Amino acid sequence: MNTILIGIIVANVLISYKGFNDLYFFRKYEFHVGSIRAGEQIRMLSSGFLHVDIIHLVFNMYTLWMFAPVVIDWMGTFSFVLVYFGSLIFGSLLTMIFHKNDYSYRAVGASGAVTGVLYSSILLHPDMTLGIFGIIPIPAYLFGILYLLYSIYGMKAKNDNIGHTAHFGGAIGGYLITLIKEPSLVYDNTFIVVLLLVPILILFGMAKLGKL
Repeated sequence: MNTILIGIIVANVLISYKGFNDLYFFRKYEFHVGSIRAGEQIRMLSSGFLHVDIIHLVFNMYTLWMFAPVVIDWMGTFSFVLVYFGSLIFGSLLTMIFHKNDYSYRAVGASGAVTGVLYSSILLHPDMTLGIFGIIPIPAYLFGILYLLYSIYGMKAKNDNIGHTAHFGGAIGGYLITLIKEPSLVYDNTFIVVLLLVPILILFGMAKLGKL
């Protein structure tokens, strides 16, 4: 098993565990718009290694464990690390763009990074079958589109505590980095590449029109 992948998971577990038991540590390194705008940019990275609770941590790490090998096998360890951390930063940047004036906005979790890895694996292997709720089989590319559309809905509705913006930013990061590293996908899987682009264009179109 890839030692870098294991290292990332161990780092998430150890830092999250520290945060579970040390509120000061948690508050110091969580994503917080007011603190980031005051100069604490480290939070844009550190927040990706903190989680709200064990369930949140296990879900993210399980998803990473399942899909990271697809990216590693296709593009290698270095590109996997680039996708992971690039998607984490993309998620934080998009969150800052959409919540820059909400100084009290807080968030934690590796969801942006993990979603980027998920979308990278979908681009690389679109004929995968994913299980909705672990039961209902659905093509990976269709899952990707539905997930992004659901994220847009969640960003607009603002009726839960899920960081949909970070998910979406991570997906965009994984999408762009993978296509930059593997440009042949544009020709080999043109239909899938275009389909996964549609929700991204919808998001920015709605933002431009002030619908979010």
